[in-house]
Amino acid sequence: MPRLTAARLAETLVDATPGSPGAEPYVLYEQAGHLLRRAHQRATVIFGEGIGELDLTPLQFAALVAINERGAVGQNALGRATAMDPATILGVIRRLVAKGFVSCTKDPGDGRKRMCRLTPAGRRLIPRLLARGDAITRATLAPLSTDEQRKFLELLKRLV
Repeated sequence: MPRLTAARLAETLVDATPGSPGAEPYVLYEQAGHLLRRAHQRATVIFGEGIGELDLTPLQFAALVAINERGAVGQNALGRATAMDPATILGVIRRLVAKGFVSCTKDPGDGRKRMCRLTPAGRRLIPRLLARGDAITRATLAPLSTDEQRKFLELLKRLV
C-alpha cells in the first residue's frame, strides 16, 4: 500500500468548510478514528480482564508470542515483527527479562546484535498465553457474527 504523505493527503482533501457545497456535517461519533479508538479501548479492557493475574501488557504479550514463533530472535527483528519502535521494544524486553520470561545474549556472529529467547518459565507460560489470547479475541469479537468477524478482520488487515 502506498504511503500517505502530507502531499497525497492534501490532494485527497475536499473543502469541507461548514456550509460549503457538498460538505457533510462532521459527526464525531461516526468518524473512523473515533470509532477505532473506542474499539481499542474496549479491546484493551477485555485484554486486561482476560490476561488477569499474568500481569502482562498487550505489547509484552505480543513480544512473547512472537519470540515463541521465531525461537531466538534479534531485538530489532522482534520490534519489526511486533510493530514496535526500537525504544519501545527495548523497554518491553527489559520488563520481560525482569519477569524471568525472556533472556537476551549477544549474537556470536555479530556482537552488536542481541538475541532474545524464551526462558524455561517463558516456555511454560506460552500455552496459557495462547489459550487466553484466543479467549480474549473471541470476547472482543463476540458482538459480531462469525461471518462479520471474518470480514472485520479482513478489513482491519487492509488498514495496517
